[in-house]
Amino acid sequence: MHSKNLKNYLYVLIFISAIAWVIFTYCIGVKLSNIKYFFELIPKVVTVDVIIVGLFVKYGWKWRVFRGWLVVFPNLNGTWVGFIYSNWQNPETGQKPAPIPVMLTIKQSFCYINFMMRTSEMESFSYSEGFIIDPEKQIKKITYSYTSKPKISLNERSNSHDGTAVFQIIENSQKKLKGRYWTERKTTGEISFDYHSKKILDELPENFGKHPVTEIENSIRF
Repeated sequence: MHSKNLKNYLYVLIFISAIAWVIFTYCIGVKLSNIKYFFELIPKVVTVDVIIVGLFVKYGWKWRVFRGWLVVFPNLNGTWVGFIYSNWQNPETGQKPAPIPVMLTIKQSFCYINFMMRTSEMESFSYSEGFIIDPEKQIKKITYSYTSKPKISLNERSNSHDGTAVFQIIENSQKKLKGRYWTERKTTGEISFDYHSKKILDELPENFGKHPVTEIENSIRF
């Protein structure tokens, strides 16, 4: 966590505690100079702090009012659609595939984030994720490592493998993710996503494009 934001968290927590202490002393009608009552209020103030922190972690971190000065990372929850531009070459033709339609779903909370990527041929899920945020250096990225599971019927040309992806986070009028990936199969490429919806889809839409390699194989077969 950036040291500046850690200080901001502490300042906010101290401010909330002070307000809670004042409210409790006003309601009870005692003075803070009374050490006995001062310490007796500690459990009540801590309870208020826990409730406020819990609400913030559950809901508040998503509010724009906290962005930048308190919460440095963006809310990426939802479904993203785009294309994979792979350097993989067809061993029979030596040609690279056309852009591959791909869907990315992101589930995020204040404490964690995970990714599920789908094409018509495979699913991949993340197991190590993290933001790379440094406003002073104009860096705003998300990176994760994943395991890819192609369909069993494609084992002859596409087996399970691990990889890593790094995306630049673009937050203009339309949110985008643009980045690159590399795998243990020594394939690399670029991926570009546009934000699609807040709803997290469990499967590809019916009108979603087919994998270009699958289309070529089907045309040859039939």
